Amino acid sequence: MNSEFLRYSCQIALPGFTEHGQQLLQDARVLVIGAGGLGCPAAQYLAGAGIGTLGIADFDTVSETNLHRQVLYGPADFGRKKVEVACERLQKHNPGIKLVPHDMRITSQNVMELIADYDILVDGTDNFETRYLLNDAAVLRGIPVVYGAIYQFEGQAAVWNVKTSRGKSPNYRDLFPTVNAWQIPNCADGGVIPTLAGIIGCMQANEVIKYVTKTGELLAGKILVFDAQTLQSRVIKIGDQTQVHISKLVETIEIPTLTAEELKKELANNSVNLIDVRTAEEREELNFGGDHIAISEILNHVDEIAKNSKTVFYCATGKRSAEAVKIVKNKYPDANVFTLEGGTRFMEPD
Repeated sequence: MNSEFLRYSCQIALPGFTEHGQQLLQDARVLVIGAGGLGCPAAQYLAGAGIGTLGIADFDTVSETNLHRQVLYGPADFGRKKVEVACERLQKHNPGIKLVPHDMRITSQNVMELIADYDILVDGTDNFETRYLLNDAAVLRGIPVVYGAIYQFEGQAAVWNVKTSRGKSPNYRDLFPTVNAWQIPNCADGGVIPTLAGIIGCMQANEVIKYVTKTGELLAGKILVFDAQTLQSRVIKIGDQTQVHISKLVETIEIPTLTAEELKKELANNSVNLIDVRTAEEREELNFGGDHIAISEILNHVDEIAKNSKTVFYCATGKRSAEAVKIVKNKYPDANVFTLEGGTRFMEPD
């Protein structure tokens, strides 16, 4: 056996895998988008398996609420960039592979260039705008995407945009043409059992390995749904080929942000309107002040909000408040609206 393949001897021993399969992994270029609950386990097992070039894309920093499910990080990493920590840890685990950090927020302006050098993408994102953007860019570039999603006790996994004898397999828009993002809470708002992130993230890594080594049956044209409470899973057939035509990217809306310190100064000068977009139950439990318009009602108040001189939306994590900014700016692009960066963890209750 090739001496540099010694650490991979157990997988090389698999029937039909051989050193050729390992060489395919070594030659592969995989990009993991999102170094969070899904991206951490997916990246760990891809690095361990010997993916030759492993890119990690994220713009966020490590916080305490990440630690229960984002297993690459520890308390000493608070405030550090996730891509920096992730690449550092993964490189120590496997010095023989190339780690490429992409410290950036993915937008319609940079996504095509970002993914161009990779063979397959792992979608570990936590918001729908980026998920659709990544899907559409991958279709335009002709790159497969390994999809994963988790919420509370349920997870999903699939492989989009794979070449077949009939064209291309279905992509994310075949299953979910559109979605109202504010109607579906993220993990921080709705909760998630930490082990589910590991299970789905490992499934994503498994699909990448199968795709690269051309072994097994991919989750293409179907989606796996997993219930962590019952340990039951089911595979739902979507179709053999895509029925969606994607010709261009949807332009992303820039989300202006304000830090907690900047907000405090604005409030002290009475120069800003503050709007809580959380639910009534959340507000009753902990009140941070300002007006209250739940995210589900923002669309009904767009006109009056846009007339305000300056408005800052806030929620528990910054996700719903960012959606509020998008809703307003979709109708009034020049509206002076902001989202509180990081959400209420940086605020003091009234």
